[in-house]
Amino acid sequence: MLSSIHSKEKQTFESDLVDSRQTSRPSSAEVVEESVPRDEEKGIEPAHYAEKPFDARSTKTTESVIPPPPDGGLHAWLKVFGGFMIYINIWGFTLSYGAFQAYYKSDLLSSASPSAISWIGTVQAWLLIFFGVLSGPLFDLGYFRVMLIVGNFLVVFGIMMLSLSTQYWQVFLSQGICMGLGAGLLYIPSLALVGIWFDKKRAIALGIVMSGIAVGGVIYIIMFDRLLKSSGFPWAMRAIGFVALAAALLSIPALLSGSSVLATKRKARALFDKTAYKDKLFLIFTCCSFSTFLGYIVPYFYIPTYARDRLGLSQSSGLYTLVMAIAASFFGRLVSGALAQWLGPIVTWALCTAASAILSLCWISVDTEPKFIAFSILWGFFSAALVTLPSAAFANITPDLSRLGTRLGMSWSVSSIATLIGAPIADPANGTTDQQSPRSRVL
Repeated sequence: MLSSIHSKEKQTFESDLVDSRQTSRPSSAEVVEESVPRDEEKGIEPAHYAEKPFDARSTKTTESVIPPPPDGGLHAWLKVFGGFMIYINIWGFTLSYGAFQAYYKSDLLSSASPSAISWIGTVQAWLLIFFGVLSGPLFDLGYFRVMLIVGNFLVVFGIMMLSLSTQYWQVFLSQGICMGLGAGLLYIPSLALVGIWFDKKRAIALGIVMSGIAVGGVIYIIMFDRLLKSSGFPWAMRAIGFVALAAALLSIPALLSGSSVLATKRKARALFDKTAYKDKLFLIFTCCSFSTFLGYIVPYFYIPTYARDRLGLSQSSGLYTLVMAIAASFFGRLVSGALAQWLGPIVTWALCTAASAILSLCWISVDTEPKFIAFSILWGFFSAALVTLPSAAFANITPDLSRLGTRLGMSWSVSSIATLIGAPIADPANGTTDQQSPRSRVL
């Protein structure tokens, strides 16, 4: 009997010992999670990461094995450089369309109305935003490499085909459709790949990426003006195409560096959330965003034309006035971003929108070159926040952050329609195609 009792006590002790070892031993997920910082400090990219529950504020999901953002390192800053190069091509070229609008009206497409000419630029901007939203699920499914390669090819191919264009439909297809689709494919990867690698420094990283808008706009407008005089339109566009090609070739390896951590496909986000239309804040925000986008792009398209036709300035003076506006937008993004940290994105966005509306009304009385230069600089400064802050502000009015991407995509899809129709509506509002009436500026 004593031996039996002793045997049972021994078995109980051994069982307790095994249980204690199992409970004290860290799980494989904990081991991996603790090893990640040590690997990163050594400059080694960890091969495996533990899966975490869904967090709408981060890039980690239960369907993904994306590691925690390292907030620095060579691969992370290469993503910033690649995104910067992408924005030079897609948004920098889009906001430069005012230079093309003026040239098309006076020379290449002089037989077409200014409203018809503006459709080329607005279709390009609309496809950039709208197709960019639709391509989001492709990124989630792991097709970002294909998106980068095809998108860059379409942008460069569109510029090269534009150099051969002599008729309206050719310009529309090459600059409006081809470049717009390519830019739409690049829009999401250039932001998402940067966001995945940054957390605390994400605002700084994305701010650097978006500064490519101003840099690209300044470079392409100056190149267009100088080369148009010396070499003509075809070679001016070919030279711009080679610059765009260089930016594309630099962006692809930079954005794909260290991309092995994205090898596992994630669940594609939904494109539609029917509950959003029962949310009053969502509807109000979308209406405000729509009205903002309706007038945002109009001055950028018509500044050179207004300077020449209304004020009697030379074509170069009009283009350099547009350069001033785009350059001022660089500082506007920096200041509005810093102000949003203090006042909040919604208040900052509202203040910049109000300032832009007041400036639009002030445009009615602009009849001299100094006034016009002042207006252009102030417009570029305050309007910069109109397209950068809505994304940050939207997070504050979304009750369920797991649906943030879907709802933001829905709102931007509606706002993209305003981008499409804003400039074409503004030109017929002039009353005539030869004189600029205050009615378009009120719009």
